[in-house]
Amino acid sequence: MAIQFTDQTAQEAIASGQAVVIDFWATWCGPCIKLGPAVEELAEKYGDKALIGKLNIDENDEVASQFRVRNIPTVLFFKDGEMKERSVGLVSLQALEEKLLATLG
Repeated sequence: MAIQFTDQTAQEAIASGQAVVIDFWATWCGPCIKLGPAVEELAEKYGDKALIGKLNIDENDEVASQFRVRNIPTVLFFKDGEMKERSVGLVSLQALEEKLLATLG
């Protein structure tokens, strides 16, 4: 199951150095809702290798500002405390998997 990140928990996860995947979304965003199941599936499949979750930008906007998230859905991939990959817009599970595998190395 995908983690429900807040600004604080997202920053802690990134700082941990582990692989982290954050889906920036909002309840009013249709493409974000459509991307949700792919993020959940990614979490089910790779939850033992990475911290994978969602961050509602209406409730938490600090991390979105910090990483210049201008459009949603945006999915950011982190490892060793640094952003490694970025996906903007509605994409397939396969596209997310490819970016995650590249991040994991």
